[in-house]
Amino acid sequence: MSNLLHNEFAPDSLEAKDLAHLLHPTTHLANHHRSGPTLHARAEGVYVWDGDGKQHLEGMAGLWCTALGYGEEELVQAAAEQMRKLSYSQLFTGKTNEPSILLAEKLKAMVPFDAGRVFFGLSGSDANDTQVKLMWYYHNLIGAPERKKIIARRLGYHGVTVASGSLTGLPPFHRQFDLPLPNVLHTDAPSYYHGALEGETEDDFTTRLANNLEDLIVAEGPQTIAAFIAEPVPGAGGVLVAPPGYYEKIQAVLRRHGIFFIDDEVICGFGRTGKPFGAETFGIEPTTMSVAKALSSAYLPISAVIVPEFMYEAFVQASRDVGIFGHGFTYSGHPVCAAVALRCLELMEERAVFDHAAAIGETFQARLQALADHPLVGDARGVGLMGAVELVANKATKAPFGADVGAGAHCVARALEHGLIVRNIGESVALCPPLIIDDKQVDELFGKLERALDDTLRHVNEF
Repeated sequence: MSNLLHNEFAPDSLEAKDLAHLLHPTTHLANHHRSGPTLHARAEGVYVWDGDGKQHLEGMAGLWCTALGYGEEELVQAAAEQMRKLSYSQLFTGKTNEPSILLAEKLKAMVPFDAGRVFFGLSGSDANDTQVKLMWYYHNLIGAPERKKIIARRLGYHGVTVASGSLTGLPPFHRQFDLPLPNVLHTDAPSYYHGALEGETEDDFTTRLANNLEDLIVAEGPQTIAAFIAEPVPGAGGVLVAPPGYYEKIQAVLRRHGIFFIDDEVICGFGRTGKPFGAETFGIEPTTMSVAKALSSAYLPISAVIVPEFMYEAFVQASRDVGIFGHGFTYSGHPVCAAVALRCLELMEERAVFDHAAAIGETFQARLQALADHPLVGDARGVGLMGAVELVANKATKAPFGADVGAGAHCVARALEHGLIVRNIGESVALCPPLIIDDKQVDELFGKLERALDDTLRHVNEF
């Protein structure tokens, strides 16, 4: 394995040890061994410092998750106090703990639908994996065992476990993993920029997508389909904001065929889209909901699946025949994670974080839309405090750059040189800063991104 180590790093450096010992998630491993890792040493507020002490503005909220930024002492204290009081407890066989009870109560009061019960996990992946299992379980219990299929969308991201990875509609998460599972179907992504036919209006586009969904349901048999799952805004697919009317038309199709709507709020939940939940921004009426990431501002891992009371009632009634509800994790309802998440939600309320994010989001979106005039930008899209600019070789034809150019990756690398952390999703550069970002920091973010785009323009002109 020594030939895989990067010669630039001293053998006893953290970078060399990383290359020798870690298997990195969602990473091009060969490129990683060529370029070496980027070490994050410390962070505070909306800034991260690397191993050389250089400061970077965090333009991705980690992985769409550090809503309250870094180093929030209130969350540190909540974790420490709970560790001293009750460092671990579990929810199996009816055991419980105060933070889990209070957090479940809080979530039920916050979500924009008639919530019944809350199931805790540790990640968005396990939340959506749980969603699949609950859909199968519920329909088996009510005498509709043929309803096994779940419809997701191309370019959607719902996780990487076997079930959630199947729901994900991005090819790299399927290749060589023998995914997706047979009962997972995929329909159109709600991307007008990528998917509209020539001369097609937004209204025509959304009608066509709704008709395509209905055709898929009819072809498969409505009685075989349990649920449709969607992120209000697909993040890892490129921050795809659906045109007006899309969700209204999609939900009309689902209602016609008695199909549940799983609302994946893992990225959009807790203020990201300008309202507390993406469902409120886009008029979604969920049957169930998944949340994670900003739930604890990523200070500790925690997720939740929120289900209506009618589903829970079926689970309780069935237990008289089937016995235990045979699903759950060692760390479901971990009291320290739950205590931190509860304090996180309290801080969001006490500090009016959602209102702040909505207001600063208007400035953010104005700066984002101004980038549409840049020679490289084919599309600038976003909502609230999330967005993306898509780099194209030809604005008129939307022709992408060749793989040898690597415009998106180059732009992200140049942004890092200018002290800004962003992420390329193919040729789209995604933005998702902490919700606590202020006007001055928004100016800093876009100033650095503009310099990176200008650097990238010089780069592509060399080809």
